Amino acid sequence: MNALVRVIRSIIFLAILGGMSILGLYLYFSPDLPDASTLKEIKLQTPLKVFTLDGKLISQYGEKRRTPLTLEQIPKKMQQAFLAIEDSRFYQHPGIDPIGITRAVFSLITTGKKKQGASTITQQVARNYFLTREKTFTRKIKEIFLALNIEQELTKDQILLAYLNKIPLGHRSFGVGAAAQVYYGKNPDQLTLAQMAVIAGLPKAPSTLNPIRSPTRSKARRNLVLKRMLVLGYINNDEFEQAFNAPTTAKRHGAQIEVYAPYLGEMVRHWMVNKYGKTQAYSSGFNVYTTVPSHLQIAAQQAVATNIYDYDLRHGYRGPEQQLWQDKEYSNSKVSLPTEPLSTTEITDYLSQIKYYKQLQPAVVIATEKQSLTALLSSGEQITVPWQHMKWARKFIDDEHQGSAPTLAADIVTAGDLIRVIAVKDSWKLTQIPQVSSALVSISPRDGAIMAIVGGNNFAESQFNRVTQAKRQIGSNIKPFIYSYALSKGFTLASIINDAPITKWNKSQGLAWRPKNSPPIYNGPTRLRLGLAQSKNVMSVKLIRELGIKGSINHLTKFGFNKKDLPYGESLALGSASISPLDAVTGYATFANGGFKVEPYFIDRIENQDQQNIYQAQPLIACLACEKSNSTSEHNNIEVPLFEDFCWLPADRLAPRIISEQNAFLVSEMMRSVISGGGNWSKGTGWSGTGWRAGVLKRRDIGGKTGTTNNLKDTWFSGISTNLVATTWVGFDNPGRTLGKTRKNVNLGKNQVKGKEAGAKTAQPQWIKFMAVALKDYPEQSIYIPEGITTARIDRATGLLTTKTDYSSRFEYFITGSAPTEYIEPTQPTIFNDYLDSDRPNSDFEDDIF
Repeated sequence: MNALVRVIRSIIFLAILGGMSILGLYLYFSPDLPDASTLKEIKLQTPLKVFTLDGKLISQYGEKRRTPLTLEQIPKKMQQAFLAIEDSRFYQHPGIDPIGITRAVFSLITTGKKKQGASTITQQVARNYFLTREKTFTRKIKEIFLALNIEQELTKDQILLAYLNKIPLGHRSFGVGAAAQVYYGKNPDQLTLAQMAVIAGLPKAPSTLNPIRSPTRSKARRNLVLKRMLVLGYINNDEFEQAFNAPTTAKRHGAQIEVYAPYLGEMVRHWMVNKYGKTQAYSSGFNVYTTVPSHLQIAAQQAVATNIYDYDLRHGYRGPEQQLWQDKEYSNSKVSLPTEPLSTTEITDYLSQIKYYKQLQPAVVIATEKQSLTALLSSGEQITVPWQHMKWARKFIDDEHQGSAPTLAADIVTAGDLIRVIAVKDSWKLTQIPQVSSALVSISPRDGAIMAIVGGNNFAESQFNRVTQAKRQIGSNIKPFIYSYALSKGFTLASIINDAPITKWNKSQGLAWRPKNSPPIYNGPTRLRLGLAQSKNVMSVKLIRELGIKGSINHLTKFGFNKKDLPYGESLALGSASISPLDAVTGYATFANGGFKVEPYFIDRIENQDQQNIYQAQPLIACLACEKSNSTSEHNNIEVPLFEDFCWLPADRLAPRIISEQNAFLVSEMMRSVISGGGNWSKGTGWSGTGWRAGVLKRRDIGGKTGTTNNLKDTWFSGISTNLVATTWVGFDNPGRTLGKTRKNVNLGKNQVKGKEAGAKTAQPQWIKFMAVALKDYPEQSIYIPEGITTARIDRATGLLTTKTDYSSRFEYFITGSAPTEYIEPTQPTIFNDYLDSDRPNSDFEDDIF
């Protein structure tokens, strides 16, 4: 009896001593323990995401991939899979598991090794959120106390959710939402039971148990998870058998990019890092919504891709990227190549290492017939390219010369060639990776919002943004700005400039500068409207001579052009200035919006991790109605364009006016003639502008201007509509390389051009393809004629007033008070100098080359 009492006393003593020890330890460590209640407010580190205006994902930036979820968004079976393998008594214990601890201690005593883990899910939450992963008794004691505190502050469901959103699961994925995307490209609710079990098995060792690096180990761990789920009654035998026998299907997936706009994504990333710093920008869960609608960005990407493919193909085939083997009869002693074909496995292994270029797939030619080729894809699929999809491949000699048209497949390829192919309907087409570069940018003339942007052809190869960073000679794209200055100095659309050759002698160099029209046709006295529409170079030079170079430069800087980029010389009139496409399109927006200077911007709003708006763009608006309402107390009967809402923005929200509304209207009129032309073809007075190809859009409310530089190095087209402005550029990144020309005696197929490349042939088709989609959003509108504009009937030949009403005359627009006052002499013969036979649509009219 006494012995029993002593035992009981000893147990009580030890219990008290143990309790006091635990209390002492708690009091000792508690000052250093984090506040468990902060778990309720903790913001998980989530990556920066960039979206289109309509919410399509463009890019994602950040070292950690995480997609925070609610518990309702995580399937019950996935929750049970983690509970089964990590902490089956989670909903019963107070944060620590005495049974698990006892088992772990017993294992340590009997074996001397730690074989059993004793950390509950709550302890793992404590460790993942507040502690380091160092393996010390001090950290373990803190983890236990912190787990007990967490259980007092959070419900079991809150703890489980915190765990499932935070746990590291390999390949930079944190939480089950990111893991489901990384390994399977799905949301958690789309996973199979087997896939859920794979992810649930990862916390023990994300590196060595992940299904990409170690599929065998991963499968064994998955099966262990399934067995535990079966034992605990979470799944039945049928579910177990199906999942147990399921194959391993994991592979690495990137972010679910919905719209390809890498140059825009990079612009946003750079802006965010500058504003918030790299760490905060990449980990705070910002969602950035750009100004770009997804359908316009897709249209821009397709327009650029199609246009550069067309250019590249019409200049000939540059041959295979590599040659894996060579037939004996074609063997070249200078090249050491196998003469025996590679096996299918060897070919597919080789192709799996070749990078894709957009939709162009690498393939290896394994045989040729008379007029077809057979090739193998990396998937092992054998394809045939028929003659109609490879006969384009004349041999590329240089940018200005191509070989003769091929007649046999063997003239183009041989077995062993590494080529590129693209799927076309139910067939395949031989193609090649383009070398030419391009850019396209579109903005809203109302507020400068970027509506589409393509900074190059291959972001993976070059992150250089040709829209914002490339300054290239702009060619005749500069002329509308020169003509705008002329109108501000009293010139009219009917003013006459002599379109005749000029020579300027340079005494210091002993050389003569002779700017030429292209083609070198000179019409004599010609109206300003025709001079811009047909891009008459000598007229622009004579115009800037009369206006003065200094005044012309000062006028151009109003549109945002950097004075340093504008050369002080007469060549400025022909586009010797180097301008970026973004600066060009911003300048053209002024003509479209009635004379206001808008600033381009690309971020509409920013949301934080809680989807709260923390930034909203406040651009200055080009608003004629608001300008008028702010300048008069009479709000009734204010005439504004039909397209513009009647609004009352305060003066500080209005974009600054840089040219008059009348000036903008008249320049736009001239640019509409670039596309629509004029005159009467049936009477022999019809003429077309350099941009006549845009007539396929069948719109009267669009205008534009072509541009081509010396030696065909840069080609441009900028065009306007009431609601959208766009600029396109095509050239080589090497500024010394010419775009060249193509043979005229070869049938290149529909929509292909021949002869010299030029703005109208090389850059404008890209603009047309984009606008064909973009303009569908905006019904054609009647031309708004502002106050202060009058019309008068003029003689087409002289620009003077006339009483005639036949084809020799037309109505012209004038700023009130600037119309001519003199009438043409009744006996004066009419000589139509606004007609060029070579200008007729479908002619091979070249563009404007200074």
